[in-house]
Amino acid sequence: MKKVLFITNPVAGRLGSRAALFDVLNEFNKKDYDVTAKITQYRGHAEDLAAGAQAAGYEAVVCAGGDGTACECVGGILKSNSSIPLGYIPCGSTNDFGTALGLSMIPEQAARAITKEKPVPVDIGKFNDRYFNYVASFGAFTAVSYSVDQNLKNTYGYLAYLVEGLKDLGSIQPHAMTVIADGREFEGRYVFGAVSNSTRVAGILHYNMVDLDDGLFELLLVKEIKSALDVNKIIAGAANSDFTSDAFEYVKCKEAKFIMDDPIPWSLDGEKAEGRNIVNITNLHSAVRIFK
Repeated sequence: MKKVLFITNPVAGRLGSRAALFDVLNEFNKKDYDVTAKITQYRGHAEDLAAGAQAAGYEAVVCAGGDGTACECVGGILKSNSSIPLGYIPCGSTNDFGTALGLSMIPEQAARAITKEKPVPVDIGKFNDRYFNYVASFGAFTAVSYSVDQNLKNTYGYLAYLVEGLKDLGSIQPHAMTVIADGREFEGRYVFGAVSNSTRVAGILHYNMVDLDDGLFELLLVKEIKSALDVNKIIAGAANSDFTSDAFEYVKCKEAKFIMDDPIPWSLDGEKAEGRNIVNITNLHSAVRIFK
């Protein structure tokens, strides 16, 4: 690997200083890589750049930014039917995807790991006609990921999400739906739902024993809150990564279909996605290769 397309999002998180950027680029220079750096100019620009990388002769795409930037790059790679590997330097405010992959949160160290050139296969999610790296979610706390001011995300990280999310606790509205997961049917009213492939979601939910390349999602549904006891069960479950109580539905699955009367907003890796009456989510097994 010698010719690299380096994509960076200047407004995401912790790569704001020139020194950090120079340290990252220097790691590639030490290995005599031919690096072309591109700064994203608009939402979706990283996807456009990644989509054309392999055809332009690049041997790898490296992105520095938040989970949303990584999601765009993966989307570009898949939409162009490319086999080019991806390097991810987590510089966002929560970095759930980078944490799940076990990547360093120190940009220089993450870049150094990429130069070892050891990509591993990772499952990717498809949400109708869009892609996501680690989570598609709806309901409580979902809007927080794309409504929190970027400056607050950069400054306070996880705390920004938590503080904003707490504002919604008193007005959580359940959504009636039928969910079919690998043929198993759930019907009810849910305040939150997440289809994920990660050890951590929004810095709040943590999962044990997650394999990012097993072809399976973790599907979590949080049932309607009817009493203070329900709230306590949800808090205890989230705190202990234990979703066995009757406040939750939790299964592993390859596919999930959500059927509802009224479309609701979703979040894909922290970016807003329009809902539909029917949402189909599919696990694309080993869809991309990511350097670790």
